[in-house]
Amino acid sequence: MIPRALILLTASFLGVTPLAAAEVISVEADRTEFKVTMSDGKVLRSADLVGARLTIVMRGQPRRIRIDAVERDPKAQRGAVWLHSFSVQGPDGAWTNLCMPHGDGSQLGFPVAGRARVDGIIEPAEPGVMEVACTSGAQVKCIRFGYLPWDAESGDLYNACIRMTRADYCGDGTATTLNGQIIDMYDDHTIQRPENSHEHEFEAGWAPNGAVCVRHVRVKQNVSLESLVAACPRLKDRVGEMCTEEKARSLGARLFNRSRP
Repeated sequence: MIPRALILLTASFLGVTPLAAAEVISVEADRTEFKVTMSDGKVLRSADLVGARLTIVMRGQPRRIRIDAVERDPKAQRGAVWLHSFSVQGPDGAWTNLCMPHGDGSQLGFPVAGRARVDGIIEPAEPGVMEVACTSGAQVKCIRFGYLPWDAESGDLYNACIRMTRADYCGDGTATTLNGQIIDMYDDHTIQRPENSHEHEFEAGWAPNGAVCVRHVRVKQNVSLESLVAACPRLKDRVGEMCTEEKARSLGARLFNRSRP
């Protein structure tokens, strides 16, 4: 089984433990923070909500999560990103960390407004519907890279980044990467710039619907160019040496990456 690179939890909020005498009117995701509006007009944000318990829908079942801590992300590329420590309550009443460890050992996450489709792409949803995503997953990684779904300039780049991070060439939600794979990503907006390591070669150009062309696959034990074309006929005649950065750009790529050949 191909390891998934993210923890993705459908997070339609049903309620939040009252923090004061006033009642909770609404709970929303505002960029990477929770925003709670109270009946007395007060607005509480994530830093005010440490210790709060929220009811979410998780894999179709209501579960209680707790915000244990909130800190500003020192690695965020563009603007403030707030990392949350979450615990989830099990059937026995015990609390355990909601997130699996990231490569650096951290187990953090934040809310992302919208609803994730089955292929992993975030699409707009009604107010109060959000995803609770973790640092081990593509949704959080791409925001930390500087691709912000709420920003008009980089909204498409965000979804292209999710495809690229997961090596989802077909754009159907099938990840073909492995944890710990090193890639060199870059874009024409210079949000990310290429490192141009001699160990890396051009891999693919990316759009929100997946790769526009693929020069070589990232993890050969998971997929080959031949099996990729069989699974994704739209990539026929778009694999191998013909796929260069220039060709990918002409085919509509918004994001590019290099990796070990």
